[in-house]
Amino acid sequence: MSRDQVLAALHEAGREHGNAAVMFHTAISARMGLGMSEEKTLDLLQRLGPLTAGEIAGHSGLAPASVSGLIDRLEHKGFVRRIRDTEDRRRVIVEIRHDSIAGFGSLFDGFVQGLEGLYATYTDEQLEVILDFLRRSAEVQREATAVITG
Repeated sequence: MSRDQVLAALHEAGREHGNAAVMFHTAISARMGLGMSEEKTLDLLQRLGPLTAGEIAGHSGLAPASVSGLIDRLEHKGFVRRIRDTEDRRRVIVEIRHDSIAGFGSLFDGFVQGLEGLYATYTDEQLEVILDFLRRSAEVQREATAVITG
């Protein structure tokens, strides 16, 4: 394949991957009774720990006003709680209520097993290239989201 053909195939595969990810997380979110941005915010909190609203906005690329409403909805549904920072009482931190998500981990089991099987088909060097691409493309996507959300 020529470079132009490879780039076109990458573009198409990227679109297909994005669509598959959106549909998977739409299904997961629906099973949890959440919107997709709510589910992905829980993912951020699970991976990074308690965050302020500003930090959630920074990691997600969403506008701060959107994040406030998002946190309100998650708190109302019992998935997160707001707590005061013990060192700076003016600062509010959002933390996940782990008891509220305990039953949802099994929704990811088949997906995780499928990925582990896929990873086994690549060499360590190939996995390092894939890891680099995923990290860098996620940053490109976060930057594009921030531009759109202003």
